[in-house]
Amino acid sequence: MVLATSHGGEDGAQADSAVDFRGNPVDKSRTGGWLSAGLILGTELSERICVMGISMNLVTYLVGELHLTSAKSANIVTNFMGALNLLGLLGGFLADAKFGRYLTVAIFASIAALGLSLLTMATTIPTMRPPQCDDYRRKHHQCIEASGNQLALLYAALYTTALGGGGIKSNVSGFGSDQFDPTDPKEEKAMRFFFNRFYFCISIGSLFAVIVLVYIQDNVGRGWGYGISAGTMVIAVAVLLCGTPWYRFKKPRGSPLTTIWRVSLLAWKKRKHPHPSHPSLLNDYDSAKVPHTEKFKYLDKAAIMDPTSSAQKNDPWIASTVMEVEEVKMVLKLIPIWSTCILFWTVYSQMTTFTIEQATFMNRKVGSLVIPSGSYSTFLFITILLFTSLNERFFVPLARKLTRNAQGLTCLQRIGIGLFLSILAMVAAALIEKERRETVIQQNTRISAFWLVPQYFLVGAGEAFVYVGQLEFFIREAPERMKSMSTGLFLSSISMGFFVSSLLVSLVDKATKKIWLRSNLNKGRLNNFYWMLAVLGLLNLFIFLVFARGHQYKVQQYIKPKNSEEKELKTANDLTILEMVKEEEMI
Repeated sequence: MVLATSHGGEDGAQADSAVDFRGNPVDKSRTGGWLSAGLILGTELSERICVMGISMNLVTYLVGELHLTSAKSANIVTNFMGALNLLGLLGGFLADAKFGRYLTVAIFASIAALGLSLLTMATTIPTMRPPQCDDYRRKHHQCIEASGNQLALLYAALYTTALGGGGIKSNVSGFGSDQFDPTDPKEEKAMRFFFNRFYFCISIGSLFAVIVLVYIQDNVGRGWGYGISAGTMVIAVAVLLCGTPWYRFKKPRGSPLTTIWRVSLLAWKKRKHPHPSHPSLLNDYDSAKVPHTEKFKYLDKAAIMDPTSSAQKNDPWIASTVMEVEEVKMVLKLIPIWSTCILFWTVYSQMTTFTIEQATFMNRKVGSLVIPSGSYSTFLFITILLFTSLNERFFVPLARKLTRNAQGLTCLQRIGIGLFLSILAMVAAALIEKERRETVIQQNTRISAFWLVPQYFLVGAGEAFVYVGQLEFFIREAPERMKSMSTGLFLSSISMGFFVSSLLVSLVDKATKKIWLRSNLNKGRLNNFYWMLAVLGLLNLFIFLVFARGHQYKVQQYIKPKNSEEKELKTANDLTILEMVKEEEMI
């Protein structure tokens, strides 16, 4: 078994050193820290307010005002969210290869503000909507759908916003963490709190969107709701730019996507070359900061050198280094876990589409107040905040006692718990939808929309486990200089979840001849769609467990336990957690 150890290196430290906005070495007393990190967090807070303000209530506009079918409306929302997360890869690539994180965040935040302004226009201009439809024509499916010309501005607005949001999401957390020096114990500890507060800001922004913005959209006007979002993003850009003198910057070090492409191409070109008798004969073997591994051995051919050529060692397009090959191997090891996380986000996407449609067919009155359908998502984000707190205060300490593992719950265990909760969520959703529909048909009575709380609760609890576990997994297991790309890879799994939802909706709509998914849910069979997702989730969970059992964590080293002469294998993650536990005990 090959055991990897973490390596430092002065060259790497120098290459990754921070500078101020003039390009000089940073003065820690004047730059970085919580002031600059807080200004950066404002950009993510604004992005979350805007995106959730769109996604959590857009389906009601598409069905109610544009008279689109439920299936088409759901696909528009999920495709928007999928594109937003997928474009995170583009934002990460540009930041790593060309612009750096600061400039990338500023550019893409401005693009997001433009997209939100277009969305305000698309939902305000009367000619961008079809004629209003009365209840009689709505019941008999005689409403006129929005035309292609009317949808053009809406699509342009949504995907411009998605482009801007994707660039923000993939870089803002990394730029925020750049404000802390990981080699300084005090700043390294503060950086851990930064990630907690980063996730807290995401949830607070989401809560504000589903409570305040959704209410304004439904009761004051769509244009007002989206206009406030656009104004929020403009203010965030201004705040970000005003903080320039206090930021710490790290220069782009080249995109890891180029390395992955180059290694793959060279391995293919040299596929007929025999493997060397010993790995030490591969290019730059002695200088590699990670040990050579036997897994994905075919990629080693990218580092095979031609003995007749002396210049190839320094030409990356002739022979890759062992370090580059091993980095690509690490990325490939992430793919199985990445693929099995997709279905969770497919389940999550139902909370932004069909669950909100369910609410429109349920009793939403509390006294004289009618709660907007999208505002029931509040229970989703409250649950996320609750379980995020319980994870650190209750679940992790309990797991430490039960497993006698200092880490408590590993990132893969967190993901597994989240996948299981998503299955329970779809079972609950199917049962509640069946009861809702039967009550309307048999008793002509609408049940309370608060019956949707169980599925929001289970999906929210699942996200608290999956989001943190998955993000930790991709950041810890990715190569050291591919952290930005690993964030993009994490976002791409969310993206694929939304796209898979769109695909499943289209396939089910065609296979059932529009019987399961209808605009009038009382005449459809939405509960069957939920049952299908529950079955797919169960199959996906079994596949995940197989991959998780076979995964070997990246960084491992031998340590000697007390009162024992035998060596015990511990992961570097465990060592980090042990240090954190010691700090907690000292406080």
